[in-house]
Amino acid sequence: MMQFTAEMIAGFLGGTVEGDAQAAVGSVAKIEEAKAGDLVFLSNPKYEEFLYRTGATIAIVNTDLVVREALPEGLTLVRVENAYKAFASLLDLYVANKPKKTGISPLAAIHPTATVGEGAYVGEYAVIGEGAVVKAGAQIWPQVYVGDGARVGERTILYPGVKVYEACELGDDVIVHGGTVIGGDGFGFAPTEDGSFQKIPQIGNVVIEDRVEIGSNCTIDRATMGSTRIKRGAKLDNLIQVAHNVVIGENTVMAAQVGIAGSTKVGRNVMMGGQVGVVGHITIADGVKVGSQSGISNNVLTPGATLFGSPAYPGLEGHRIQASVKQLPELRKQVAELSRQLKALETRLNDLGEK
Repeated sequence: MMQFTAEMIAGFLGGTVEGDAQAAVGSVAKIEEAKAGDLVFLSNPKYEEFLYRTGATIAIVNTDLVVREALPEGLTLVRVENAYKAFASLLDLYVANKPKKTGISPLAAIHPTATVGEGAYVGEYAVIGEGAVVKAGAQIWPQVYVGDGARVGERTILYPGVKVYEACELGDDVIVHGGTVIGGDGFGFAPTEDGSFQKIPQIGNVVIEDRVEIGSNCTIDRATMGSTRIKRGAKLDNLIQVAHNVVIGENTVMAAQVGIAGSTKVGRNVMMGGQVGVVGHITIADGVKVGSQSGISNNVLTPGATLFGSPAYPGLEGHRIQASVKQLPELRKQVAELSRQLKALETRLNDLGEK
C-alpha cells in the first residue's frame, strides 16, 4: 500500500485532522491489533476502549466521538460524519488502484467461436465454451468454466472454481467467489406410477444483473423455463441455495446458508439473516427483514415487515413466542401441579357428597 498522510486522507473523505496532519500510514489493520504505520477506524462504541491503547498512527472516527481518555502518543485522528462508510470508501480506492490482471494464459481453453473482450484476463485452466462472450475488462480466474453461449459482462470477476453453465448471463461489475455454481439444473422431478421419479428437463437459464456479489459455494439453479433472476445490486453471502425460477429483487441481502425454494419472488431491499428457509411459490414484499434461522412458509405481503421464528411471526410477536418456549418446562410443571390439586379437590368434594 502506498503512503498516505492524514491530510491526504481527510481531503479525500471530507474530514478534519486532529493531530499531526503529516502523519503517514502504509497499511490498514483492526484497531485492537494495529501497529505504527497502520490506519484504523472506529465506528462501534464497543471497540472504543481500544482507541486509547491502539498502536495505530491514524484512526478514522466519527465527528461526534467524545475522547474520554488520553490518546496514545503519536495517534492522529481524522474525524468524518460516518467512520464506517469512510473507511469503506478508502478500501474501495485501494482496490481500484491495485493492478488488474490482464491477458490470456496459454493454458486456458477458449473455443474458437468464443469472444473475449479487450483487457480481459483468462487464467490457467479456465474453459470458455462455444459462442460464449466475455466482455472487456472481465477477469476469469484459473479453473473457471464459462459454458456454451454464456455471457460475462464488463469488469465482472469470476474467482477460481466458479462454474457458469450454458446460456447463463452475468451483467457488468458482478463478483462471484470461488466454488459457486450458476445454472445447475433446478430440482424438478415428476412422480411416476411405479414410485420412481422422471426428470423434468430444465431448459431455462440464470440471469444475474449488474453489480451483484455472490459468495463462495453458492448454487443458483437454472429455471425450468424462463430465467432464475438475481436483480441489480443484490448481495449473497456464502453457502446459499437459490432454486429454479426464483427472483431476488434489487439490493436484497442474504446471509450465509439461506435457502429459497422454487418460484419464490423476493422483493427489493429485503434482508435475510443466516439460515433462513423460504418455501416455494410465495411472494415476499419489498423491505422485509427476516431474523436468523426463521422459516417463511406463507406470503409476506406487508412491505417493511420484520419476522422472527420458525414458522416466522411478525416483529415482537415472534420474540414473545420464542421467550414463551423457554418457559415451557416450568409451565409444564405448573400445569401438572394444578392438575394434581384439581384431582385432589374433586376427590374431597366427592367424599363430602357421599357423607
